[in-house]
Amino acid sequence: MPQPIVRSALFVPGSRPERFAKALAAGADAVIVDFEDAVEEPLKRQARDNLAAFLAANPEASVWVRVNAPDHGEHGADLRFCAEQPGVAGVLLPKVETAAQVAAVWQGGKPIWPIIESARGLLAVEQITQCPGVERLSFGGLDLALDLNLNNGSAAAAFVLDQSRMSVQLHSRAAGLLAPLDGVYPAIGDPEGLRRSVRHAYDMGFGGALCIHPKQVPIIHDALAPSADDLAWARRVVDASNKASGAGAFQLDGQMIDAPVLIRAQRLLIVQQPV
Repeated sequence: MPQPIVRSALFVPGSRPERFAKALAAGADAVIVDFEDAVEEPLKRQARDNLAAFLAANPEASVWVRVNAPDHGEHGADLRFCAEQPGVAGVLLPKVETAAQVAAVWQGGKPIWPIIESARGLLAVEQITQCPGVERLSFGGLDLALDLNLNNGSAAAAFVLDQSRMSVQLHSRAAGLLAPLDGVYPAIGDPEGLRRSVRHAYDMGFGGALCIHPKQVPIIHDALAPSADDLAWARRVVDASNKASGAGAFQLDGQMIDAPVLIRAQRLLIVQQPV
């Protein structure tokens, strides 16, 4: 069964239950209820209660959950909650640094999106991608920059983060995972910066991005949408391939069309399908 395309994954704090329905109505491909960074320490347990009440009242709802990190005192309770709730589609695992941490989450039987956001996590990315239950990786550039002591915003920092993205994408592809998601763009009031950031990650092979505000969702989708010219080209390539009756290679407008070109055209058309 084909996996749904995820271009945008919208965070909503677990401590703000009045925002859950709004997040689900924002048009994001996935909604992530955050039990980690967005929730103050005294409200960690309340966040679980908030989501349990919402899912009981809205049995058709489906969300992901970013649990607390493996070394946090609420991590185990978060995992038990996710395993018990049919409305939790999967687990976003932050601060992951070992395959054993992923294996502990997989005991709950829900798909896992590990977040690579530390030096240790980056060095263990090959082992992490091989773990059962891992569906795709996500990239935590802000935390990784902090862990690596980068001067965020500098050209040098951007170079290091892109090298790290390449590692995440390379190992994701080698393991046959779905395309990874880039990290959040924190400047909510900078739509053009978000558009450039998302497109940059897409050009590196990423499938989309995490986001922190509903108004970022349509910007991400627009940034990832193929142009009208690209779509017209893709349709012509696919149509010509159908008429070529399975030929390994053929010409279109004086250019050779072989398997890699055809696959690229098909992928452009798949992006346009509703999720």
